[in-house]
Amino acid sequence: MASSIEDILKRAKPRERTVKVCIRGDLAGRVQSLTEELARASEDWEPADITEVHPGRRIAAELKQAREEAQDSEEPFTFRYIGDRAYSDLLAGHPSVDENELFKLETFTPALIAASCADPVMSLEQVKELFEVINEGEIKKLFEAAWDVHHSSDVVPFSLAASALLAGLGGES
Repeated sequence: MASSIEDILKRAKPRERTVKVCIRGDLAGRVQSLTEELARASEDWEPADITEVHPGRRIAAELKQAREEAQDSEEPFTFRYIGDRAYSDLLAGHPSVDENELFKLETFTPALIAASCADPVMSLEQVKELFEVINEGEIKKLFEAAWDVHHSSDVVPFSLAASALLAGLGGES
């Protein structure tokens, strides 16, 4: 027997998505610099004798440490669907001057993030402050998560990795 709309509404919860953002751009930059340094060292190295230690070993150890520090600096941001009416009002509040665009990207992006970030809760001003210290890649990650909770229709996304792991363990895919 099919569920009644009352039963469905009792069980319904807004979509959520969590992303991790590296808040330490200095550490991300260090990882990038060390990655480039390791590539150069590997290309340029010509040992003087067989006992010489490859300079990439030291760089690789530093790179490993820098990656761990950068990963430790990642902060989770959880976004939650704000509802049809609130979302519609938010869109209406950021009209584009270009009739081919749904909204004004420069103002809608921080507004959507502020409105839909459930943890940590942020004001519009705090989002703008955050935008001054994280790079465009991290801003894009936040916006895509906020956008996805309002537009994604995949209820259960397929995971090739999970399917492969389950198949290897004798589970169902």
